Amino acid sequence: MAGDRDEGGRDLTRKAAARTARLAALPVTYAGRRAVGFGKRLGGRPAEAVMTEVQQRTAEQIFRTLGQLKGGAMKMGQMLSVLEAALPEEAAAPYRDELTKLQDAAPPMATRTVKDILARELGADWQERLTWLDGGPSAAASIGQVHKGRWHDGREVAVKVQYPDAATNLRADLKALARLAKSVGPLFPGMELGPLVAELQERSSDELDYPLEAEAQRVFAEEFRDDPEIVVPDVVEVSETVLITEWMDSAHSLARTIAEGTTEERDHYGELFSRFLFSGPSRTGMLHADPHPGNYRVIPAEDGGPGRLGVLDYGAVARLPDRELPSAMGRLIRIGGEQDDEALLRGLREENFVRDKVDVDPAQVLEYLSPFIVPTMEERFRFSRAWMREVFQRINDPRNPAFNVALKLNLPPSYLLIHRTWLGGIGVLCQLEAEAPFRAILEEWLPGFADEPA
Repeated sequence: MAGDRDEGGRDLTRKAAARTARLAALPVTYAGRRAVGFGKRLGGRPAEAVMTEVQQRTAEQIFRTLGQLKGGAMKMGQMLSVLEAALPEEAAAPYRDELTKLQDAAPPMATRTVKDILARELGADWQERLTWLDGGPSAAASIGQVHKGRWHDGREVAVKVQYPDAATNLRADLKALARLAKSVGPLFPGMELGPLVAELQERSSDELDYPLEAEAQRVFAEEFRDDPEIVVPDVVEVSETVLITEWMDSAHSLARTIAEGTTEERDHYGELFSRFLFSGPSRTGMLHADPHPGNYRVIPAEDGGPGRLGVLDYGAVARLPDRELPSAMGRLIRIGGEQDDEALLRGLREENFVRDKVDVDPAQVLEYLSPFIVPTMEERFRFSRAWMREVFQRINDPRNPAFNVALKLNLPPSYLLIHRTWLGGIGVLCQLEAEAPFRAILEEWLPGFADEPA
């Protein structure tokens, strides 16, 4: 027995080493391609054409690798896909197709493996409760895949099964990505990869905890049960690595709407997406903190009218101490929308976002926070890639005085996941190019935003 355990441990070590080696090869390969590209330019090919070719081939390798490795590697790719709209167009264009693939799919595991896990987790009689299971996965993601099935009471269900070694692979990937963030960073101009990896590491245990995920999903399902616009499937059964929920019929995910949707569809589902993101905290005490489009499903109306939005995956939620988003956020964003930079800076100091002895220009602070403020200044705001690129290029330009504001701001730990989710939500709305009554949504659901100035 001891020999078996030792052999198993050595096998896991070998697999982890192989995964790390594949991640480590990414920046090395990129450097090699740049060197080859330099040689081609010396040979007379236009520099712009060569660089596009280098970026395209590198993008294909990066996101193919991240997707095949699943775990933390794929989770990182999904987070980057949400923020793709912020990339300069010359950088985003070669990456966009590969990034989008990570929003809705991943390589599947064998059916035999799935059945072995179900027998281990649900018991030898699992087929008496789960009377039918589709042989192939309906969806696959970073730490698990989903099969369609039928429960013994006749309900169609979604059976999410965690990948073997998901915990080991997730933590190993994140450790490797933390080391590689600086060297891979140049591939994503204007994005800070280090904080993204650190945040994934911080909540990795929650992502792996299916009972904790089921607890959150039950709360959302109960609160949104009769909602005319939002659908949340209820939980049927849960174990350590299996989560069974009611099946949700849908046409496709928001990733398809981003790629092919009409203006009307983009606006409609962008508004529903915004309403869910901001109403959820006040209604459930939790923030759904994984806003990538694969988690949001389009449910067409039977009468041909406006459809509903289904929301999946509750493994990443922020459990809010006051059971709603902090009122300070709403108050400060409202002040920013009034363009009162002095009052904004005073409010940031009061909430310890700027420490007392830190000297910072109020106008530069207002400019730096513009991605969160500008959409609230109109009755309806049209989000777009062009707007997001312009904003992020400006605040990430070292020549712009606002560039140094990030170094002087202090983001309390309780705001980290909220900040990342809000930024990711803006990224999705910009990918959709959606117009939404963003100000009215915040007035209804963001504490502090609609309060009259003191």
